[in-house]
This record gives sequence, C-alpha cells and structure tokens, in this order.
Amino acid sequence: MAKSNHEKKVGLFVAIGLVLLAVLLLQFSKGTTFFRSTYVLRLKSSNVGGIKARAGVLMSGVPVGTVSRIELLPNGKHVYIYLKIYSDFKVHRDARFVIEQSGFLGDQYVGIIPGDNTGPRLNDGDEVESPEPFNLQEVARSAAGFIQRIDETAKKLDDAMTRIDRLVLNEQTLTNLSITVGNFRLVAERALTTVDGMNTLLETNRAAIDASVSNVFRFSGQLNVVGDELQEVVKTNSAQISTAVNNIESSTVVLKHLLDELQAGHGLAGGLIKDEELKNHVSMLASNLAVTSSNLNRLGLWGILWKPKAARTESPTNQVLYPPKNPFN
Repeated sequence: MAKSNHEKKVGLFVAIGLVLLAVLLLQFSKGTTFFRSTYVLRLKSSNVGGIKARAGVLMSGVPVGTVSRIELLPNGKHVYIYLKIYSDFKVHRDARFVIEQSGFLGDQYVGIIPGDNTGPRLNDGDEVESPEPFNLQEVARSAAGFIQRIDETAKKLDDAMTRIDRLVLNEQTLTNLSITVGNFRLVAERALTTVDGMNTLLETNRAAIDASVSNVFRFSGQLNVVGDELQEVVKTNSAQISTAVNNIESSTVVLKHLLDELQAGHGLAGGLIKDEELKNHVSMLASNLAVTSSNLNRLGLWGILWKPKAARTESPTNQVLYPPKNPFN
C-alpha cells in the first residue's frame, strides 16, 4: 500500500513537471501566455511569404503578440493573418503593418510601425492591410533571369567583337588606317608650313598692311563725311528737289499727252503721219529740193540765174535728174 502511494506521488510530480515544462516552453519560445488578455486584429495581405502560425508580432522591436492563424480567402487572391495582440499595447489606425524577416535566413514576423498615433485605436476584430512581403525566392528567380539575360548579352557582345576583329581590325584595314594617319600627318605638316608662310608674309608686309588699314579707315571716315554732307544737302534743298520731281512728273504727263495726240492724228505732225495725200506732197517737195540743191552745186547760183535760153533747151538726157526720195524712209 505504501508502495502504491509512493508511485502515485511520483507520477503526479512528473505530470506537474511536464505541464510546467510545456508552459515554460510556450512562454519562452514564441511569447505566448495563457495569463494575459489579448485582442485579435485581421491583417489582410496578398501573400504571406513564409510566415507561419505562432510567429511573433513586434512593434518597434518589442514583442506585442503572436500570429494565431492564417486563413485563405475564397477568391484565392488575399489572405487573412489573425494577430493576437496583448491588451497592454494599443495600436492606432495610422500604424503600418509589414511582414519582415529576422536577418537574411531568419524567421518571419509581423512588424508594426507606429505613425503619429493621432488616429483612433484599433479594437478587437478590426481589419488592417499589409503590403506583400519581400520574397527571397522570387528575387532569386528574377536575379537568375537577369543573369541569364546578361549572359546572352555577353555572348552577343563577344560575337560582335569577333566580327569587328575579323572585318574591321584585319591586316588590310589596319594598313589603310596607317596610311590614313600618315596622310593626316602630312596634311598637318603642310598646314603648319602654310601657316608659317602666312605669318612670314604678314610680318614682312606689316607696314603696308597697317597703311592699307589706315587708308581704309580714313576712306570710311571720308565716306561718312560725304554721307553727312549729302544728307545735309538733301535736307537743305528738299523743297527744290520736290519741285524738280513735280516738274518731271508734269513734263511726263505733257509728253504723254503729245504722244497720244500724235498717235491720234491731231495737229500738223499727226496729220502728216495719218494723211497720205499730205505725205505725198511733202515727199514731192523734198524731191524738188533735192534736184534744186544738185543743180545749185553743179552750176552755181550765177549760172542758174544768167544761163542762155538755148542752153536751157538741151536734151533732157543731158539734165541730171534725181529720183524723188521719201524723206520718211
């Protein structure tokens, strides 16, 4: 009987020790306690990353609760993360919730970043939102793709350099380039020689160049003086110049009127041009004047006035006759 009581006491002591050990493990592993009051917040996110239930909730680096459970919404696009926050810690609505990671390969946790604490406090059952956490695997996949693209770019660059080396940097191209450089050097030497010659020419004819520049300057000064004098003359005689211009305009008008009258056949000159009979009379008169002037040149004035009559009955064949001429031809 005594042995049975002793076994019961040992078993009870072991059970109590196991219970206390379990409580201590829960207390010191994730900060969960059964003796502190809490309230629940629903954290909505598009991806939970690698966070799991019983993960810690830290505010400014201080544990303020744990993750109780994770629930996938029916649409499959969002997730609810239920946070069990100790009642001792009040969280305002202007706080930010993020899913972070302890170190590079550490456990993930929910971080609460307080704001100005000016908004209302969050109560039990309130919903907050969190951005998608940093996904190391996604970054690794992106980095792998980026490295692959870099490798492809390097291969293309290597091919391009190979083609450049084969097509551009061959022996013929390098020879042509060397010849071109030599030609450039020769041109540069000739240019330097030409510049030296021009410099020598300028140094030799400096006096003549200075005199030419002085003459040009003096001539420009004289042109300015002449221009000023011409402007003064025009300004002084502006009235006379205006009168002359008006007279020229009047003469032009009169001359145009005379030409119009002449073209219309008015007056003596106009009638002479338009009247055919008058034109014939004038032509005959001119012919007679030509015969008279010819006889006057041949016989003289005295011979014409005192010549015997018998001599005047000569044959018409001995007379000098001139055909009439049209004075208008």
